[in-house]
Amino acid sequence: MADGGGPGEAAAARPSPAPVPGLNPTLGWRERLRAGLAGTRASVWFVAGLGLLYALRIPLRLCENLAAGTSSLISGLIFVFEWWYFHKHGTSFIEQVSVSHLQPLMGGTESSISEPGSPSRNRESETSRQNLSECKVWRNPLNLFRGAEYRRYTWVTGKEPLTYYDMNLSAQDHQTFFTCDTDFLRPSDTVMQKAWRERNPPARIKAAYQALELNNDCATAYVLLAEEEATTIVDAEKLFKQALKAGETIYRQSQQCQHQSPQHEAQLRRDTNVLVYIKRRLAMCARKLGRIREAVKIMRDLMKEFPPLTMLNIHENLLESLLELQAYADVQAVLAKYDDISLPKSAAICYTAALLKTRTVSEKFSPETASRRGLSTAEINAVEAIHRAVEFNPHVPKYLLEMKSLILPPEHILKRGDSEAIAYAFFHLQHWKRIEGALNLLQCTWEGTFRMIPHPLEKGHLFYPYPSCTEMADRELLPTFHHVSVYPKKELPLFIHFTAGFCSSTAMIAILTHQFPEIMGIFAKAVLGLWRPQPWASSGFEENTQDLKSEDLGLSSG
Repeated sequence: MADGGGPGEAAAARPSPAPVPGLNPTLGWRERLRAGLAGTRASVWFVAGLGLLYALRIPLRLCENLAAGTSSLISGLIFVFEWWYFHKHGTSFIEQVSVSHLQPLMGGTESSISEPGSPSRNRESETSRQNLSECKVWRNPLNLFRGAEYRRYTWVTGKEPLTYYDMNLSAQDHQTFFTCDTDFLRPSDTVMQKAWRERNPPARIKAAYQALELNNDCATAYVLLAEEEATTIVDAEKLFKQALKAGETIYRQSQQCQHQSPQHEAQLRRDTNVLVYIKRRLAMCARKLGRIREAVKIMRDLMKEFPPLTMLNIHENLLESLLELQAYADVQAVLAKYDDISLPKSAAICYTAALLKTRTVSEKFSPETASRRGLSTAEINAVEAIHRAVEFNPHVPKYLLEMKSLILPPEHILKRGDSEAIAYAFFHLQHWKRIEGALNLLQCTWEGTFRMIPHPLEKGHLFYPYPSCTEMADRELLPTFHHVSVYPKKELPLFIHFTAGFCSSTAMIAILTHQFPEIMGIFAKAVLGLWRPQPWASSGFEENTQDLKSEDLGLSSG
């Protein structure tokens, strides 16, 4: 599942297409046809249903039924739309319309309007700011290469692993990192400024070559070609090395002129970003090609040389490489520095800390033995670490336990969301598998987290309440063929169940009444007869009453 797509594959160095998670390049035409049909199963069923309705239009007299049961048809369409809207957006359309539009008309406007300086207005603004910070999207520190990995996945599967929203965020990042106000001073930088804004990949690549014609030492042009044109990691590494040579030269020139004007300071910041980006990607190339110690050295040097750039989360790249080396003492040292209460958390930090504590007890752990004698201190620490990690991101265990299929991670992630879980499990599943019993301990204990936080949207245990906006943001970041994981699991509202039953029964009664009017008429009379109260004044009862009255009169006369 995820092992085939891990970062340490030496196969990426070969020019042949790299293995794609979940697919075998040696499949025959039958297997490929079956895999293609699996992705279009919903469309096939829809077409089959339309064909069946067309074939049965005459026996069932569908045209007459539709003319007679228009209200039932409309009710059914409303129900289908409501069901689709709920599965896509996670909320009821009718309920949302009622709350948003009908409630103000029914007297809810006065309570919703408040003065600008009132406490309620201040609480609303604080809540909105908190929701905005909770849904902040971060650059994936382990993002793949577009040309050498994402595009090759598209060649094999025919699916686009990146969404437009994700690529648009990357374009904004590139403009922030690789451009500045002094680009007009160098013609090559002016061309690259337009290239980063271009949406079409061939147009961006063409602009990069134009920049190299103007200046053979344009580092950002080599970066763009390495990211998007190179089809193998080896080719990308060669281009990044050319970019490094050009970037170091420009960086030294900017250092000498940084105090001349504010524009030169901005240019130095831009050249610093370019140099750090190039070195980081070179470290990732070395990691993917199996030169892990070289990758670790580059990452450590970067963290020492540019300590202010901690927002790039280079330590997460370092953690993954150290885990591949099985240098668990060095991993613990990195965690001791970055797993601090004052620093932002991530799934990589929380689950790596849980993995290290699990490693000390997982080999001899047995649920039967633990239930009989109780948990030891080390086992309690491991379980608490797992609960802490699961509370931070509850989506990860399903991917680590292979209960949910993995896809290629996006270029941006939402912390505590499904996108972050995919990015973590894609690279770290192999590390959990390497430690014997780690996944077994995770499987036995991870669901116990939810008993400690019965209402995760209202109150957390070790972290803030789980943000309610993750589902919508993950749907924008992840491709449509992926089933987004939702937490906490939403149940269908009672209104949808009632609408489903009401619309289905109404449509069925309308069709049966039009098809078999006599039988349905008898059935309706019988049902109404059961509901109608039975009168006691029947003909037989009247005759018996008259006989009794005559007897009474005869007895009285005698």
